[in-house]
Amino acid sequence: MNTFDIQAPDTRLREAIKKKIDNLNKPKGSLGRLETLAEQICLVQQTLSPTLQHPCHLLMGGDHGIEREGVSVSPREVTWQQMINFTHGGGGVNMFCRQHGFHLRIIDMGVDYDLHATAGITDCKIARGTRNFLHEAAMSEEEYAQALATGARLADECAAEGCNVLCIGEMGIGNTSPSSIWMSLMGDLPLDECIGAGSGLNRPGIAHKREVLNAAVTRFKEQHPHADADTMIRYFGGFEMVGAIGAMLRAAEHHMLILVDGFIMTACMLAASRLCSNVLHYAIFGHCGDESGHGRMLSLMDAEPLLHLGLRLGEGTGALCAYPIVESAVRMINEMNNFDNAKITKYF
Repeated sequence: MNTFDIQAPDTRLREAIKKKIDNLNKPKGSLGRLETLAEQICLVQQTLSPTLQHPCHLLMGGDHGIEREGVSVSPREVTWQQMINFTHGGGGVNMFCRQHGFHLRIIDMGVDYDLHATAGITDCKIARGTRNFLHEAAMSEEEYAQALATGARLADECAAEGCNVLCIGEMGIGNTSPSSIWMSLMGDLPLDECIGAGSGLNRPGIAHKREVLNAAVTRFKEQHPHADADTMIRYFGGFEMVGAIGAMLRAAEHHMLILVDGFIMTACMLAASRLCSNVLHYAIFGHCGDESGHGRMLSLMDAEPLLHLGLRLGEGTGALCAYPIVESAVRMINEMNNFDNAKITKYF
């Protein structure tokens, strides 16, 4: 199923990058994470003078059949209501895109509502929500392939506009459930340790969510004892999540930086990395959020998030909040003077 060909960045430039960073007029290593981030960006772009061009944000929406089992405190209709709200500029994602200069595209991947005539929403609807994975696979093989291809095409379109920084967000009530399951299956972790409150479940609600998801995973393992990553993704994922995976993989093919948001988008990057591990070279993890298990899922990829702000909104908001740090890393390597030019004694 996976047709993506992602190459790891050529590392021959690494020593020159380190030399440039170490010769900036500062104590060696004193800008910490900005230095390692600048090195990553330089390697991705294969240059000592990186740039950030036409940053784009893809906001993908989709509904989940598992929501029918009461695994979320938010009702299904919130998905389409928020999608329409985004077109009016009233969401958190709108605010941060405006603040940081991101071109926002709102995409209907599989919302259970007729949005095709709604101005400001790109219609890529595969179906009106996925099937209920408690009883059957969330999507067919054809739908899975279509979702991956749609995400890839959207990344292609951003690249054609000159984008080299892609951020991806999601809107889909119930999507912490497939995220928790992917984390468990792909990380070989007990499922109960991967399940949290989502959008605000209380203790009995979390207990019910655990019961439903454990039943779904037990059934899946009985049917697919040797499942590969494609099967895991297809069986549990949402259309917006698989679209995000396709966009991540294609963005890496284009050697774009990929800003990764919270629990759901981290799960998508985990899934993408199981399809092609080289995608991680292009990923910048924006934050560690408040959803139970997010930090542990980040550790599965040895990911070091930029922020810890207690966020759990989704939509890509945490990744957008982290973007100024990415900008600072690029400004550091491009704009700081070096010891020679500044006529400062290099003391190490």
